[in-house]
Amino acid sequence: MLYAAYGSNLDPTQMADRCPHSPQRGTGWAVGWRITFGGEGWDGALPTLAEEAGGQVFVALYEVTAGDEDALDQWESADGEATAWVYVLNDFEGGIPSARTIGILADAAEAAGAPTDYVAELRSRPCVSGW
Repeated sequence: MLYAAYGSNLDPTQMADRCPHSPQRGTGWAVGWRITFGGEGWDGALPTLAEEAGGQVFVALYEVTAGDEDALDQWESADGEATAWVYVLNDFEGGIPSARTIGILADAAEAAGAPTDYVAELRSRPCVSGW
């Protein structure tokens, strides 16, 4: 089963720690989606995806084992097209993420090899400092 990481799990080191039996199969774009924020975590609004015509989100694809899928479930409460699953927030859209959350997302995207303009756009997002 393929998992498309778009948030902090874009970081290959983090995924190797969380899901050591699930190799990365490549990177690419989830077309027709955008990163947004919603709900409230202990550190502000949480990252999630929402459908948007013309949008695209940089992702890393991992071939996830059943055991590693269970591990990801606990953490989260390619060339061509591929069908993959993602985690999305089951909560309202809106809210402002913390500067820490934005930094984690941008650092993870950079570690995964995302284009510099994509990383720069993540870093330019509105955020709340002081969380």
